[in-house]
Amino acid sequence: MHSYSREQLIQIVKEENVRFIRLQFTDLFGQIKNVEIPVSQIEKALDNKMMFDGSSIEGFVRIEESDMYLYPDLNTFVIFPWTAEKGKVARFICDIYHPDGTPFEGDPRSNLKRMLHEMRELGFTEFNVGPEPEFFLFKLDEHGDPTLELNDQGGYFDLAPTDLGENCRRDIVLELEEMGFEIEASHHEVAPGQHEIDFKYQDALKACDDIQTFKLVVKTIARKHGLHATFMAKPLFGVNGSGMHSNLSLFSNGENAFYDQNGDLELSETARQFIAGIMKHAISFTAVTNPTVNSYKRLVPGYEAPCYVAWSARNRSPLIRIPASRGLSTRVEVRSVDPSANPYMAMAVLLAAGLDGIKNKLTPPAPVDSNIYVMSKGERIENGIVDLPATLSEALEHLKQDEVIKNALGIHLLEHFIEAKEIEWDQFRVSVHPWEREQYMKNY
Repeated sequence: MHSYSREQLIQIVKEENVRFIRLQFTDLFGQIKNVEIPVSQIEKALDNKMMFDGSSIEGFVRIEESDMYLYPDLNTFVIFPWTAEKGKVARFICDIYHPDGTPFEGDPRSNLKRMLHEMRELGFTEFNVGPEPEFFLFKLDEHGDPTLELNDQGGYFDLAPTDLGENCRRDIVLELEEMGFEIEASHHEVAPGQHEIDFKYQDALKACDDIQTFKLVVKTIARKHGLHATFMAKPLFGVNGSGMHSNLSLFSNGENAFYDQNGDLELSETARQFIAGIMKHAISFTAVTNPTVNSYKRLVPGYEAPCYVAWSARNRSPLIRIPASRGLSTRVEVRSVDPSANPYMAMAVLLAAGLDGIKNKLTPPAPVDSNIYVMSKGERIENGIVDLPATLSEALEHLKQDEVIKNALGIHLLEHFIEAKEIEWDQFRVSVHPWEREQYMKNY
C-alpha cells in the first residue's frame, strides 16, 4: 500500500493531468457508490468537507438525518488506467462520518475498522485475508444488455481457443497490475464461462478495498470486450457456482499466530481455537457471507461448494480447509463465502467468529478427511456435522439468535440488513417462477 501525504496527492493529480476524482464508498449490499468531483475540488475533499445525502443510499439514514461526510483514505488513491483517453479519473475510497465528526455506524468499512480494533486489544496486530473471487462472463446483446450466452465452453485450466475469455482475463490482469495489484494467478474455472484471478493477501481492510476495486475493474474491462461479468453466486443451473474462498490468518508483530512447528498439522492452539469459533458461528454468519436468495442455490452437494460445517487439512468438501503451506503462509480457508457478499461485513463476522473461539478457548472437533458429500445423514450426525442453512430465510433466523455475530455488525447495520433481506426473501417467496409453470401449467 502506498502512503501519500496531502501535498504529494495534489502534486500527483497535477502532474498526471487528472480531471476528475471519484469519492467511492460501499453501501449495505456491497454495491460501490461514488460522488464524482472535478479536480478543482480536491482540496475541499482532502479537508473532509465533501457532503452527500445519506438518505438516498439503501440502509443508511432517514431523510431527517441525511447529511453525511466523506473522509477520503489517502492511501487508497489510484488513477484508473482505462480513463487516460478522455482525461484521467482518479479515486479515493472513503469512510463515512456524521456532521459531528463521529464515524457513521452504518458504514461497512468503518465497522470493519471497529472489529480490527477489538482484535488488536487481544494482542494481534494483523488480520490477513487472501480472497479468491470467481466470476462468469456472458455475451452482451445488441443493446448492451447481458444475455445468458456464455463466451466460452472451457473447463478448469483450459486455454485459448477453448477459453475465449483468455484475452479479456489477460487485459483485466494488466489493468490490475497497473493499479498496484500483485496478481498471483489467473485461470479458467470449472464451469463454462467461469474465471478466477487470485491476488496476494493483504491486511483485511486493504483486502476488502481490493475486492471492491477488483469487481469494478472486471466489470469495466469485460464490457470493453463485449461481455458482462457477474459475481452472482449461481447464474446457471447444473454447473458450479462462484465462490470467494477466503484465506484468513492472524499475525502478531510479523509472526503468524496460526503456525506452530511442533503442533499437530503444524497448527497453533490459536489456529485451532479460531477454527472452532468459525465452526460455532458458521450457521449464523452465513446470512452475511451468502446474502442473496440465489446464494443458497450454490450451497448444494455436488458442485464443490461446502454445505456442511466441518474442517480438514486435505478434504475440499468441508466448510474449512487448511491449505498445505506453513510458516508465514499458514492459514484457514473458509470456502462458503460467495462474491455477492459485502466484503467489509463478511470479514467483520468471520473475524468476530474466530476471535470468539480464541477468547473462549474453544476446541474444534476432529477433522473430517473423508468426502462428506457421499455420507448419509446418519453418518453426518454421527460425526457431529451440521448443515449450513438451506435458504436465506433460514440463515436470517440463525443470525438473529447469535449475539457474537450481531455485535460484529452493530445495531445499525444489523437492523437494516435483516429488514432488507426479509423483504428480498418475501419477494422471492411470493413470485411465480418459470420452473413452476413448466411443472404445473399442463398438469393442473
